[in-house]
Amino acid sequence: MKRPKVFGIGFHKTGTTSLAAALKLMGYRVTGPNDVDNPDIERDVHQLTARLVKRFDAFQDNPWPIVFRELDRDYPGSKFVLTVRPTDKWLASVLQHFGEKSTPMREWIYGIGSPKGHEDVYVARYERHNQEVQEYFRHRPNDLLVFRLTEGDGWPTLCPFLGVPTVKAEFPHLNRRTDRQASHPNARRPLRYRVTNRLSRVIGRTSTA
Repeated sequence: MKRPKVFGIGFHKTGTTSLAAALKLMGYRVTGPNDVDNPDIERDVHQLTARLVKRFDAFQDNPWPIVFRELDRDYPGSKFVLTVRPTDKWLASVLQHFGEKSTPMREWIYGIGSPKGHEDVYVARYERHNQEVQEYFRHRPNDLLVFRLTEGDGWPTLCPFLGVPTVKAEFPHLNRRTDRQASHPNARRPLRYRVTNRLSRVIGRTSTA
C-alpha cells in the first residue's frame, strides 16, 4: 500500500530541518525549502509544488506552509505536520538566523523580507498561520499533527500519526543554537555539511541498533 504524502507546514525555525531528517530516517524522499530566491515565487508556486510532489514523498519548510489549503485539496489523504514552538523562542531564532537579510520568499510570506526591525509583522504572521492551520483541520485530527519538537515531541508522537512502527534511533535534533557555537568541532563548516554529518551519524546508530 502506497504511503500518503507528508507535508510539513510549520514555518521555518520551528524544527523543520529535524523533521526532514526524521522523515528521511523513515524512508521518505524529502524536499524543502524550495525556490527561496525565486523573485516570482508567488506566481510560480503552484507549478513548483505540482512538479515536486510527483518526485518526492515528503515536504518541509517554505513554500509548503503557505499553500497548505491547495495541497489538501489537490492531494486528498495526505498527512500534515505543523511544527510549532513558543513565539518568543521562534522570533529569537528568526532574528539570529536572518537578521537584516531578505529573500523573495520572506517578502512574499511576510510582506517584508528581513525580520530585524519588523518583529511585530513577523510575529503576527507566524501566529496567524498556526491559528489558521489548526482551525482549518479542527474536525480532522487524523490529518493534522501539531508537533512540538522543542517541548519533547519525537518518535512516539510522529510515528503513530504516520502509521509506521516507532523508530528506535535517537530522534534528530538539528540546527540547534548549540550546534552553531564556535566550540562545536564543525562550527566553521557550511551548514549543509553539518546537517549531513549529523544525519549520517544518526543513520549509523540506527544501523547498529
